[in-house]
Amino acid sequence: MAKIGLTTTVPVEVIYAAGETPVDLNNIFITNPEAMRRVEDAELAGFPRSVCGWIKGLYSTALQNPDIQSIVAVTQGDCSNTHALMETWEVEGLRIIPFAFPYDGDPDMLRLQMDKLINTLGATWEEVNQQKKRLDRVRALAWEIDRLTWEENRVSGFENHLYLVSCSDFNGDPEGYAQEMEKFIQTARGRESFAEKVRSGSRKKPQEVRLGFIGVPPIFPELYDFIEEHGARVVFNEVQRQFSMPFDTNDVVEQYRLYTYPYQVFQRIEDIAREAERRHLDGIIHYTQSFCYRQIEDLIIRKKLDYPILTLEGENPTGLDARSKMRVESFLEMLK
Repeated sequence: MAKIGLTTTVPVEVIYAAGETPVDLNNIFITNPEAMRRVEDAELAGFPRSVCGWIKGLYSTALQNPDIQSIVAVTQGDCSNTHALMETWEVEGLRIIPFAFPYDGDPDMLRLQMDKLINTLGATWEEVNQQKKRLDRVRALAWEIDRLTWEENRVSGFENHLYLVSCSDFNGDPEGYAQEMEKFIQTARGRESFAEKVRSGSRKKPQEVRLGFIGVPPIFPELYDFIEEHGARVVFNEVQRQFSMPFDTNDVVEQYRLYTYPYQVFQRIEDIAREAERRHLDGIIHYTQSFCYRQIEDLIIRKKLDYPILTLEGENPTGLDARSKMRVESFLEMLK
Protein backbone atom coordinates (compact mmCIF):
# COMPACT_ATOMS: atom_id res chain seq x y z
CA MET A 1 0.00 0.00 0.00
CA ALA A 2 1.34 3.40 -1.00
CA LYS A 3 1.34 6.22 1.57
CA ILE A 4 -0.44 9.45 0.70
CA GLY A 5 0.22 12.55 2.80
CA LEU A 6 -2.60 14.84 3.93
CA THR A 7 -2.38 18.55 4.74
CA THR A 8 -5.63 18.32 6.74
CA THR A 9 -8.72 16.13 7.05
CA VAL A 10 -10.08 15.09 3.64
CA PRO A 11 -12.53 12.35 2.53
CA VAL A 12 -10.21 9.62 3.78
CA GLU A 13 -12.69 6.95 2.68
CA VAL A 14 -11.52 7.57 -0.90
CA ILE A 15 -7.88 6.89 -0.04
CA TYR A 16 -8.69 3.66 1.77
CA ALA A 17 -11.02 2.65 -1.08
CA ALA A 18 -8.09 3.06 -3.48
CA GLY A 19 -6.07 0.59 -1.38
CA GLU A 20 -3.63 3.24 -0.17
CA THR A 21 -2.65 4.52 3.28
CA PRO A 22 -3.36 8.10 4.40
CA VAL A 23 -0.80 9.88 6.57
CA ASP A 24 -1.76 13.14 8.26
CA LEU A 25 1.44 15.18 8.02
CA ASN A 26 0.31 17.39 10.91
CA ASN A 27 0.28 14.46 13.31
CA ILE A 28 3.71 13.09 12.44
CA PHE A 29 5.15 16.63 12.48
CA ILE A 30 3.91 17.65 15.92
CA THR A 31 4.66 14.29 17.58
CA ASN A 32 8.25 14.33 16.33
CA PRO A 33 10.67 15.22 19.16
CA GLU A 34 12.52 17.35 16.61
CA ALA A 35 9.43 19.28 15.48
CA MET A 36 11.16 22.65 15.88
CA ARG A 37 14.06 21.35 13.78
CA ARG A 38 11.56 20.72 10.97
CA VAL A 39 10.45 24.37 11.16
CA GLU A 40 14.07 25.53 11.04
CA ASP A 41 14.77 23.26 8.06
CA ALA A 42 11.99 24.99 6.13
CA GLU A 43 13.36 28.42 7.00
CA LEU A 44 16.82 27.33 5.85
CA ALA A 45 15.21 26.22 2.59
CA GLY A 46 13.85 29.75 2.12
CA PHE A 47 10.49 29.90 3.88
CA PRO A 48 9.97 33.35 5.46
CA ARG A 49 9.68 33.70 9.22
CA SER A 50 6.24 35.27 8.78
CA VAL A 51 4.70 31.99 7.63
CA CYS A 52 2.69 29.69 9.88
CA GLY A 53 4.79 27.18 11.82
CA TRP A 54 2.47 24.37 10.74
CA ILE A 55 3.12 25.10 7.04
CA LYS A 56 6.88 25.06 7.56
CA GLY A 57 6.64 21.90 9.62
CA LEU A 58 4.53 20.14 6.99
CA TYR A 59 6.98 21.07 4.24
CA SER A 60 9.97 19.51 5.97
CA THR A 61 8.05 16.55 7.37
CA ALA A 62 6.94 15.43 3.91
CA LEU A 63 10.49 15.64 2.57
CA GLN A 64 11.83 13.74 5.60
CA ASN A 65 9.55 10.77 4.81
CA PRO A 66 10.65 9.24 1.49
CA ASP A 67 7.82 6.68 1.57
CA ILE A 68 5.38 9.56 0.99
CA GLN A 69 5.43 10.35 -2.74
CA SER A 70 1.91 11.80 -3.14
CA ILE A 71 0.03 14.42 -1.12
CA VAL A 72 -3.64 15.36 -1.08
CA ALA A 73 -3.54 19.12 -0.42
CA VAL A 74 -6.64 21.13 0.44
CA THR A 75 -6.75 24.22 -1.75
CA GLN A 76 -9.95 25.67 -0.29
CA GLY A 77 -11.29 25.32 3.23
CA ASP A 78 -7.99 25.25 5.10
CA CYS A 79 -4.86 27.40 4.95
CA SER A 80 -4.37 29.89 2.12
CA ASN A 81 -0.60 29.24 2.27
CA THR A 82 -1.22 25.68 1.11
CA HIS A 83 -1.14 26.86 -2.53
CA ALA A 84 2.51 27.90 -2.31
CA LEU A 85 3.30 24.86 -0.15
CA MET A 86 2.00 22.60 -2.92
CA GLU A 87 4.27 24.30 -5.45
CA THR A 88 7.36 23.94 -3.25
CA TRP A 89 6.61 20.23 -2.85
CA GLU A 90 6.08 19.83 -6.57
CA VAL A 91 9.50 21.33 -7.23
CA GLU A 92 10.91 18.60 -4.97
CA GLY A 93 9.26 15.91 -7.11
CA LEU A 94 6.19 15.09 -5.02
CA ARG A 95 2.89 14.32 -6.70
CA ILE A 96 0.24 16.84 -5.64
CA ILE A 97 -3.47 15.97 -5.66
CA PRO A 98 -5.62 19.07 -5.00
CA PHE A 99 -8.93 18.91 -3.16
CA ALA A 100 -11.29 21.83 -2.45
CA PHE A 101 -14.13 22.13 0.05
CA PRO A 102 -16.67 24.58 -1.46
CA TYR A 103 -16.90 27.75 0.64
CA ASP A 104 -20.69 27.60 0.95
CA GLY A 105 -20.80 23.83 1.49
CA ASP A 106 -22.66 23.27 -1.77
CA PRO A 107 -23.36 19.48 -1.92
CA ASP A 108 -23.12 19.29 -5.72
CA MET A 109 -19.72 21.00 -5.77
CA LEU A 110 -18.53 18.80 -2.90
CA ARG A 111 -19.66 15.65 -4.72
CA LEU A 112 -17.82 16.86 -7.82
CA GLN A 113 -14.60 17.29 -5.84
CA MET A 114 -14.97 13.85 -4.29
CA ASP A 115 -15.71 12.36 -7.70
CA LYS A 116 -12.53 13.93 -9.03
CA LEU A 117 -10.51 12.48 -6.14
CA ILE A 118 -12.09 9.06 -6.67
CA ASN A 119 -11.15 9.07 -10.36
CA THR A 120 -7.62 10.31 -9.64
CA LEU A 121 -6.93 7.53 -7.16
CA GLY A 122 -8.71 4.81 -9.13
CA ALA A 123 -11.50 4.01 -6.65
CA THR A 124 -15.29 3.71 -7.09
CA TRP A 125 -18.25 5.18 -5.20
CA GLU A 126 -19.29 1.70 -4.14
CA GLU A 127 -15.90 1.10 -2.56
CA VAL A 128 -16.01 4.53 -0.88
CA ASN A 129 -19.41 3.77 0.67
CA GLN A 130 -18.07 0.45 1.95
CA GLN A 131 -15.16 2.27 3.55
CA LYS A 132 -17.53 4.74 5.21
CA LYS A 133 -19.27 1.83 6.98
CA ARG A 134 -15.88 0.44 8.00
CA LEU A 135 -14.55 3.76 9.31
CA ASP A 136 -17.78 4.76 11.06
CA ARG A 137 -17.39 1.70 13.30
CA VAL A 138 -13.99 3.04 14.31
CA ARG A 139 -15.29 6.60 14.70
CA ALA A 140 -17.97 5.35 17.10
CA LEU A 141 -15.19 4.48 19.54
CA ALA A 142 -13.83 8.03 19.30
CA TRP A 143 -17.33 9.35 20.00
CA GLU A 144 -17.46 7.19 23.12
CA ILE A 145 -14.12 8.61 24.30
CA ASP A 146 -15.55 12.09 23.77
CA ARG A 147 -18.66 11.19 25.79
CA LEU A 148 -16.52 9.78 28.59
CA THR A 149 -14.70 13.14 28.62
CA TRP A 150 -17.62 15.50 29.16
CA GLU A 151 -20.43 13.33 30.53
CA GLU A 152 -18.65 10.88 32.82
CA ASN A 153 -15.54 13.01 33.43
CA ARG A 154 -13.15 10.08 33.10
CA VAL A 155 -10.94 11.30 30.23
CA SER A 156 -8.47 14.19 30.26
CA GLY A 157 -8.46 17.03 27.76
CA PHE A 158 -5.23 15.84 26.17
CA GLU A 159 -6.45 12.25 25.86
CA ASN A 160 -9.60 13.55 24.20
CA HIS A 161 -7.49 15.67 21.83
CA LEU A 162 -5.17 12.80 20.97
CA TYR A 163 -7.81 10.20 20.11
CA LEU A 164 -10.07 12.59 18.20
CA VAL A 165 -7.34 14.32 16.19
CA SER A 166 -6.02 10.96 15.00
CA CYS A 167 -9.34 10.27 13.26
CA SER A 168 -7.98 12.30 10.33
CA ASP A 169 -6.07 9.21 9.15
CA PHE A 170 -6.72 6.53 11.86
CA ASN A 171 -2.93 6.23 12.13
CA GLY A 172 -2.98 4.46 8.76
CA ASP A 173 -4.55 1.34 10.33
CA PRO A 174 -8.27 1.65 11.22
CA GLU A 175 -8.58 -1.79 12.83
CA GLY A 176 -5.38 -1.36 14.81
CA TYR A 177 -6.52 2.08 15.92
CA ALA A 178 -9.91 0.64 16.94
CA GLN A 179 -8.18 -1.93 19.15
CA GLU A 180 -6.11 0.82 20.76
CA MET A 181 -9.23 2.88 21.50
CA GLU A 182 -11.13 -0.15 22.83
CA LYS A 183 -8.34 -0.78 25.36
CA PHE A 184 -8.31 2.87 26.35
CA ILE A 185 -12.10 2.96 26.79
CA GLN A 186 -11.93 -0.09 29.05
CA THR A 187 -9.26 1.61 31.15
CA ALA A 188 -11.13 4.93 31.29
CA ARG A 189 -14.39 3.31 32.40
CA GLY A 190 -12.59 1.79 35.37
CA ARG A 191 -11.20 5.13 36.53
CA GLU A 192 -12.53 7.26 39.35
CA SER A 193 -14.43 10.19 37.91
CA PHE A 194 -13.01 13.71 38.01
CA ALA A 195 -14.22 15.89 40.88
CA GLU A 196 -17.12 17.47 38.99
CA LYS A 197 -20.26 15.35 38.57
CA VAL A 198 -22.76 15.99 35.82
CA ARG A 199 -26.11 14.25 36.22
CA SER A 200 -29.44 14.49 34.43
CA GLY A 201 -28.54 17.64 32.53
CA SER A 202 -27.80 19.63 35.70
CA ARG A 203 -24.62 20.10 37.68
CA LYS A 204 -23.48 20.72 41.19
CA LYS A 205 -21.33 23.66 42.08
CA PRO A 206 -18.21 22.95 40.03
CA GLN A 207 -15.03 21.92 41.76
CA GLU A 208 -13.13 22.41 38.52
CA VAL A 209 -13.47 24.79 35.61
CA ARG A 210 -14.91 23.22 32.46
CA LEU A 211 -13.36 24.62 29.30
CA GLY A 212 -13.92 24.42 25.59
CA PHE A 213 -10.97 24.55 23.22
CA ILE A 214 -11.84 25.97 19.81
CA GLY A 215 -9.73 26.64 16.75
CA VAL A 216 -7.05 24.53 15.13
CA PRO A 217 -5.27 21.96 17.33
CA PRO A 218 -2.51 23.70 19.32
CA ILE A 219 1.11 23.64 18.22
CA PHE A 220 2.00 23.14 21.92
CA PRO A 221 -0.14 20.20 23.20
CA GLU A 222 1.33 20.53 26.70
CA LEU A 223 -1.27 23.29 27.15
CA TYR A 224 -3.75 20.61 28.30
CA ASP A 225 -1.59 19.42 31.19
CA PHE A 226 -0.92 23.00 32.24
CA ILE A 227 -4.66 23.70 32.36
CA GLU A 228 -5.32 20.63 34.51
CA GLU A 229 -2.51 21.55 36.89
CA HIS A 230 -4.45 24.76 37.57
CA GLY A 231 -7.81 23.24 38.41
CA ALA A 232 -9.49 23.18 35.01
CA ARG A 233 -10.12 20.67 32.27
CA VAL A 234 -10.93 20.83 28.55
CA VAL A 235 -14.16 18.89 27.97
CA PHE A 236 -14.72 20.08 24.40
CA ASN A 237 -12.16 20.08 21.59
CA GLU A 238 -13.98 21.67 18.70
CA VAL A 239 -11.96 20.90 15.57
CA GLN A 240 -10.62 17.60 16.87
CA ARG A 241 -14.22 16.45 17.45
CA GLN A 242 -15.08 17.49 13.90
CA PHE A 243 -12.27 15.25 12.63
CA SER A 244 -14.20 12.30 14.08
CA MET A 245 -17.23 13.16 11.89
CA PRO A 246 -19.81 12.97 14.72
CA PHE A 247 -22.80 13.07 12.37
CA ASP A 248 -25.78 10.76 12.01
CA THR A 249 -25.78 10.18 8.25
CA ASN A 250 -25.21 7.28 5.87
CA ASP A 251 -24.35 9.63 3.00
CA VAL A 252 -20.60 10.18 2.70
CA VAL A 253 -21.07 13.47 0.82
CA GLU A 254 -23.45 14.76 3.48
CA GLN A 255 -20.93 13.71 6.12
CA TYR A 256 -18.31 16.04 4.67
CA ARG A 257 -20.89 18.78 4.16
CA LEU A 258 -21.79 18.67 7.88
CA TYR A 259 -18.07 18.81 8.77
CA THR A 260 -17.81 22.45 9.90
CA TYR A 261 -14.10 23.28 9.80
CA PRO A 262 -13.66 24.06 6.05
CA TYR A 263 -16.71 26.26 5.65
CA GLN A 264 -18.02 29.58 6.96
CA VAL A 265 -17.26 30.43 10.57
CA PHE A 266 -20.98 30.74 11.32
CA GLN A 267 -21.45 26.96 11.00
CA ARG A 268 -18.64 26.46 13.47
CA ILE A 269 -20.19 28.95 15.88
CA GLU A 270 -23.53 27.12 15.82
CA ASP A 271 -21.77 23.85 16.63
CA ILE A 272 -19.68 25.46 19.39
CA ALA A 273 -22.72 27.12 21.02
CA ARG A 274 -24.70 23.87 20.96
CA GLU A 275 -21.86 21.82 22.49
CA ALA A 276 -20.97 24.54 25.01
CA GLU A 277 -24.49 24.36 26.45
CA ARG A 278 -24.63 20.56 26.38
CA ARG A 279 -21.24 20.23 28.11
CA HIS A 280 -21.84 23.01 30.67
CA LEU A 281 -18.78 25.05 29.73
CA ASP A 282 -17.58 27.82 32.04
CA GLY A 283 -15.30 29.41 29.47
CA ILE A 284 -13.61 28.98 26.11
CA ILE A 285 -10.01 29.15 24.92
CA HIS A 286 -9.80 30.21 21.28
CA TYR A 287 -6.46 29.10 19.89
CA THR A 288 -5.14 30.97 16.87
CA GLN A 289 -1.98 30.27 14.92
CA SER A 290 0.42 33.14 14.24
CA PHE A 291 0.18 34.56 10.71
CA CYS A 292 -3.08 32.67 10.05
CA TYR A 293 -6.08 34.36 8.43
CA ARG A 294 -8.34 32.63 10.95
CA GLN A 295 -7.11 35.09 13.58
CA ILE A 296 -9.53 37.59 12.01
CA GLU A 297 -12.44 35.27 12.80
CA ASP A 298 -11.80 35.84 16.50
CA LEU A 299 -13.74 39.10 16.42
CA ILE A 300 -16.79 37.31 14.94
CA ILE A 301 -16.56 34.51 17.50
CA ARG A 302 -16.44 37.03 20.35
CA LYS A 303 -19.53 38.82 19.03
CA LYS A 304 -21.54 35.63 18.55
CA LEU A 305 -20.64 33.51 21.58
CA ASP A 306 -21.92 34.54 24.99
CA TYR A 307 -19.09 32.95 26.98
CA PRO A 308 -15.87 34.25 28.56
CA ILE A 309 -13.21 33.74 25.87
CA LEU A 310 -9.43 33.76 26.11
CA THR A 311 -7.69 34.13 22.76
CA LEU A 312 -4.36 32.33 22.83
CA GLU A 313 -1.82 32.63 20.02
CA GLY A 314 0.86 30.10 19.18
CA GLU A 315 3.70 30.22 16.65
CA ASN A 316 6.22 27.38 16.95
CA PRO A 317 6.43 23.98 18.74
CA THR A 318 8.73 25.34 21.44
CA GLY A 319 6.40 24.78 24.37
CA LEU A 320 3.98 26.99 26.25
CA ASP A 321 5.73 30.33 26.82
CA ALA A 322 5.66 32.29 30.08
CA ARG A 323 3.31 34.99 28.79
CA SER A 324 0.75 32.42 27.65
CA LYS A 325 0.99 30.64 31.01
CA MET A 326 0.28 33.88 32.85
CA ARG A 327 -2.71 34.64 30.63
CA VAL A 328 -4.16 31.15 31.11
CA GLU A 329 -3.67 31.38 34.89
CA SER A 330 -5.42 34.78 35.01
CA PHE A 331 -8.29 33.52 32.87
CA LEU A 332 -8.85 30.50 35.11
CA GLU A 333 -8.73 32.63 38.26
CA MET A 334 -11.33 34.95 36.74
CA LEU A 335 -13.61 32.00 35.91
CA LYS A 336 -13.25 30.56 39.41
